[in-house]
This record gives sequence, structure tokens and C-alpha cells, in this order.
Amino acid sequence: MKVWLNRDEDMVITGHRHPFWTRYEAGFDRAGRILGLKVEIYSDGGWTADLSSPVLDRALFHLDNAYHIPELMFTGRVCRTNLPSNTAFRGFGGPQGMLVVEEAINRFAERQGLDPADVRRLNFYGDAPRDQAPYGQMVVADRSERIAEELLASSDYTARRAEIDAFNRAHTHVARGIGFQPVKFGISFTKSFLNQAGALVLVCTDGTVQLNHGGTEMGQGLYIKIAQVVAAAFQIDVDKVKVTATRTDKVPNASPTAASSGSDLNGMAALDACEKIKARLVTFGAELFGCEEAQVRFENNQVVAGDARMDWGDFIQKAYLNRVSLSSSGFYATPNIYYDHAKGQGHPFLYYANGAACSEVVLDTLTGEYRVLRTDILHDAGQSLNPDIDIGQIEGGFVQGMGWLTTEELVYSDNGRLLTTGPATYKIPAISDTPPDLRVNLLANSPNKEATVFRSKAVGEPPLMLGIAVWSALRDAVASLTDGCYCPPLDTPATPERMLNAVNAAKAWQAAQQEAV
Repeated sequence: MKVWLNRDEDMVITGHRHPFWTRYEAGFDRAGRILGLKVEIYSDGGWTADLSSPVLDRALFHLDNAYHIPELMFTGRVCRTNLPSNTAFRGFGGPQGMLVVEEAINRFAERQGLDPADVRRLNFYGDAPRDQAPYGQMVVADRSERIAEELLASSDYTARRAEIDAFNRAHTHVARGIGFQPVKFGISFTKSFLNQAGALVLVCTDGTVQLNHGGTEMGQGLYIKIAQVVAAAFQIDVDKVKVTATRTDKVPNASPTAASSGSDLNGMAALDACEKIKARLVTFGAELFGCEEAQVRFENNQVVAGDARMDWGDFIQKAYLNRVSLSSSGFYATPNIYYDHAKGQGHPFLYYANGAACSEVVLDTLTGEYRVLRTDILHDAGQSLNPDIDIGQIEGGFVQGMGWLTTEELVYSDNGRLLTTGPATYKIPAISDTPPDLRVNLLANSPNKEATVFRSKAVGEPPLMLGIAVWSALRDAVASLTDGCYCPPLDTPATPERMLNAVNAAKAWQAAQQEAV
């Protein structure tokens, strides 16, 4: 039986990203360094457990974001409610957790008259003893400071900060704001057994290669990335590699294509299969050309041994005629992944992906409406497998995160009926919401320190959190109404209605201060 739901029914029945409610206490020294953070987070799981517990785990893992917190107490609870069962979405709880420490930093900076960007940089992970995450994993090769330095320079942050402050002093009904947002996101499934993948590579007698792996293509470019891995392994053109549909009768027991690990897992599995085939071809090539195996190499659609060269297709034909096996399965299991849930300690991630965004907004203080004027992003994709695809993922992730934090609001009636059941009432970002000036770059000369496929880094989920820069910029715009002395609470999503309420609260506070004087 198959069931097709219309949009309204789907929105009512299907669960959404978990809403979180949070209580926190934060301590800072006068310079802005975090001394301690106590957090209680409550997740709305809906009426069934679904993936609520692992989503909560990742939220707890990312409460620190890119910052070292010497003293902390993090507590999380999943709440059962009478709403549809909420489930996994891009970020898997990381965005909800990360937002807590960002709120604390923004609020402290506003109250102390400091630039939130300076406070953020002051608290980055660094050398010992500031190199250990709350769950015991060492944060090595963290690139947050390098990314911040390069992005703040390339985006002219300091000059624009001064220009925005001058603009806000000269205008009454329009306010501008700017926000800087770093991201540190752990890459791996938090369930250790899911960190595995298989692949099957078949080299045909005409030199073409058939590839099958356990990853699912959903528009993120996974198939072309893994095809590029295979093409690079054999040093042949990528159009010689055909990726066939994912099938359990070819690659069984595939893990979900999730946790930003599709390229990491399936790419390494495919590479493992290629290396097995290459080893056989090298042995055959040494016999064919009468040389040492070390002299046999693959380059530019050819097999080379000393001065001798042979076209890849011709070489494969000869290998077949000499009964060399031209197919192999591959397997990869992420190393050094473990976590003791009872103790809350372990090494749940293979590595961290870093990035940062700087966003500028303009706010109409009479209506609460706003626009994002410009966003600069610098992201660490390691030695990127495909820069064009990675930049596309970063752009899409940022816009999706911006939508989550600014417009995508679920509204229920007093009797519990969902009112936002389609695009007319549930506002997802459109192309018109994209910043007209959007500058996205990959961090140069930054191969992954871990032995991932060709030293690349994941880009599936981390960019979504860059959207927090827009939310911080909106807070900054509201705070400018009180000369940075006060910014009222701003729940997410920061819809125009919530922005107008925040503006009115800030104006009321300002009026009360003037009256008191």
C-alpha cells in the first residue's frame, strides 16, 4: 500500500525539527572570557521517542560550539507531548544546542558594551589546557581563529562596524546590525556502529568503471563526488565512471546517508575497493613491462612503467586476457570512535568541521520587517573533493539555517490545531531572501589532519549553523536602539512580529531609563 499526502496533511501529520526550551546561567570575567556555563535543555519529542534521544545527545555535544568552557554542567531532557513525533533534520540537534552559548555571549557583550565578535574570539579552543571538549575529546587542529582572522579581514568587519554605528546614530526608524558567527561541528554518527560503509567497484574490459556504494543521492552531489574519488584513484576521466543506483543486493547493510558523513564513509569504502584492484594491476603491469612494481603508475588515462606507456583501456583488456581480477568490494569503518553514554565521556567524532559567517541586516523599527544585505562566509572543507558542490552546499545550508531562525514558525491554535500547513503560512526562504551580496569561499591550504578521503572535510550540516549570524545581526540592530545597553529576549524564529515586539521592548526600556534620570 502507498499513501500520498497533500501538503496540508503532511504538515499536520509529519514531525518537524525538535523545538527546544532552555534555561542557562553563564559566568564571564570582565574581559569576556567564559568562566562557567550551566545549561538545562528540554526537547519536545512529540508523542513517540523516534530519534529524540540521539538528537538531544548531539545538542549536548554542541553546547560549547567553538568555545572552551572550563566549568560546566549540561543537562538534557526529552519531553513527551501530544504533538506529532518530531524527528531528525539537518544538524540533528547541533543547531539547537549551539544557539544557547551564542545567546549567552551576545547577552554578555550587549550588557558590557563589548563587540560580540571580540568576545567570541577570546573564547576559542586553543593550546592546553584549553583544548578539551566537555565530553573528553581533544580539540586538535582547530581552525576557528585562523578562519575568524581571515574572514573579519576580508569582510572589512571593523570598518563596517564603525559605519553601521554611525548610520544608527543618524537614523531613527531604520537600524542596521552585523553579526559574526563561528561554527565547530563534530563529524561522525554518535552511534558508533553506524560509522561504516561498503562499496563495489567493477572495471569492465573497455576500461569503463562501474561503481556502487551505500550512499543515497538526494541532490547533494554525493554520486559525482564518489565518482571523482574512483577516477582519481585510477587517474582516468570521470566520464569513464558510472555510478549505479544504491542497492542492498550489491552493498548490503548500508548506514543512513546522514551525519554529514556520506562522502567520508562511502568515499573511503570506494577508495579501498580501488586500491585492491590497483594492487593486482600493478603486479600484472610489472610482469607485462618487465620492471619493478614501484615503477608502475597510473596517470592521465594511461598506465606508465619507466618509458613505456599504454592506454588505460588497452591495459585493462590485456589484464582481462591474463585473468586478472578486475572487481573488488571495499569497506571502511571510522577509526577511534567511541563514547561511554553513562559516563558522558569519549571520542564521538573523527574530526571537527569549522566555518564562520558575517552577516549584515537592516531593520524597519516601525514594522519589524528586515532584510539581509550582505553575508560573507569562509568554510573549511579540507582538501575539497569538489569545490563547486561544496560551495553550493554552504550557500544552501546557510539560507536554510537563516530560514529556520527567522521565518519558519509553526503556529498552533488554542485547541492544538496546526495553522501553518503550507507555504502560504509557513514561510520558507525563497531566492528573494538570499542576501543580494553573498560571498562564499573555502579555506585555502587546509587539508584535513585526519586520514579522510583525499583529506577532505564534510560540508553537509555545518553550514546550517552559519545562519546564526543573521539572528545575531538582528539582535545587534535591536540593541543599537539603546546604544548597546539593552536587548530584550529574542526567541527564534525571529519573525517580523517578534522583531517588532523586541523593538518596542527596547524603546520602552530606553524611555524608562530616561524617565529615571
